Parts: sequence; structure tokens; C-alpha cells
Amino acid sequence: MSDVVPAPSQPRIPVRGQNLPADSTFPVRRIYCVGRNFAEHAREMGAAVPTSAADRGSPVFFCKPADAIVLDGVVPYPRGTRDLHHEVELVVAIGRDAPAGVLDVADADALVFGYAVGLDLTRRDLQGAAKAKGLPWDTGKAFDHSAPVSAIVPAADAGALGARTLSLKVNGETRQQGSLADLVWNVPEILHELSRLFALRAGDLVFMGTPAGVGPLQPGDRFDAELAGIATLQGHITA
Repeated sequence: MSDVVPAPSQPRIPVRGQNLPADSTFPVRRIYCVGRNFAEHAREMGAAVPTSAADRGSPVFFCKPADAIVLDGVVPYPRGTRDLHHEVELVVAIGRDAPAGVLDVADADALVFGYAVGLDLTRRDLQGAAKAKGLPWDTGKAFDHSAPVSAIVPAADAGALGARTLSLKVNGETRQQGSLADLVWNVPEILHELSRLFALRAGDLVFMGTPAGVGPLQPGDRFDAELAGIATLQGHITA
């Protein structure tokens, strides 16, 4: 077999585990993202806010390309927008293939390899224009360098997620802060819902949604994201 164009390299995220070699990496297959998974963020985006578990409806999913991953924290300001926004998120790394069929919620945690913190960068003006016309969000979400992510920490080293805090500072000022206890859909529930639509495989990432406080980023801005007690991510926006 002879390739007619050079084969693209597969994105690989560093893994920081107590019992793993220092050069361990996680090859990325797909990136799934969850929208409106914190009630207060849904409210600030003008969406309906569930008042109970029975009122949640179905989760909102979209995707980013695997090569949108940014590992060095250097994010060029994207073309085509004047309104780049930050969204800090828990990132779940899938370490094994899901069984055939719909994944049971009780079995979902067994698929999780580890956790990271990431940014779902958004061209908000393009997303807003698409939403107003009932069109897909791809141009607002699935662009180059739109998924900065930290090293992955294995679940065994991270411990229980519980009510850990997600936070983001921009130029030293706190912009976003929220508890994972406030997720509308928790990790096992999201993996169950994703399995109703897709075959989950080892190498998949799931960006779990963002708390309230999203806002603009400008060239020169520095960001510091944290999943408390597990992972940190630093970077900056270039012209």
C-alpha cells in the first residue's frame, strides 16, 4: 500500500501516572463534547434550565477534530471571528472499548482511563449566527487549536471526582469556577448517553461541559485552568 499524501500524525497527550513510564502518552481517536451541562451556563446562554432530573431531557453533543488538541498552551487567535470565548471543562479519557450495544450506567466507570482539564474554545459569534438559523455549530466549535488540554492523570491516581472544583483565570483574574457536583449529567450518565449514538473506543476524549462565566479572550491573554487536586493547564493567546 502506498499513500498518495503524507499520513497525518496522531495527537498524543502526555500521561502523568505514579506507576507509568515518564514518556507515556494517550493517543487521541475522537473528541466528544457536551453542551449545556451546567445549569448556570445554560442560563447565561439563554437556554432552558432543568429544574429536576426528570426535566433534563437529552444531553447536547457536538464534536471536535482530534487535531484540534493543543498541548503546549500556545493558541493562535482563530481566523473568521472577533469573539473567541473560553470554556473550562473536565476532560474524560476513555481507556477501553465499550461493549456492543448501549452501555449501562453502572458499567461506565470501567471505561474511564483518566482525567484532564481542558478548554472548549468557541468562536461565539459564529456559533450564535448558526444557532439563530438552526444550523450546526461546527464553525463555532470544531476549528484549529480549539481544544487545549492538560496532561492526563489516571483515574486510579486522581481518586474520586466528587465535588471537585473547575476553575479558570485569565491574566490572573478568576473568570470561571464551578463544582462538578453541579453537572446536569455526570460522567457515567454521559457515557451511557453517548453510547446510544456512537461506539465508544479507547482513545476517545469527552469534554464534559463548562460552568458559568464564559467570556472573551484576546491576543496576549494568559489563561490558567485547574481541575482541583488533579490537573492544571497554562497557556496564552497569540496574534
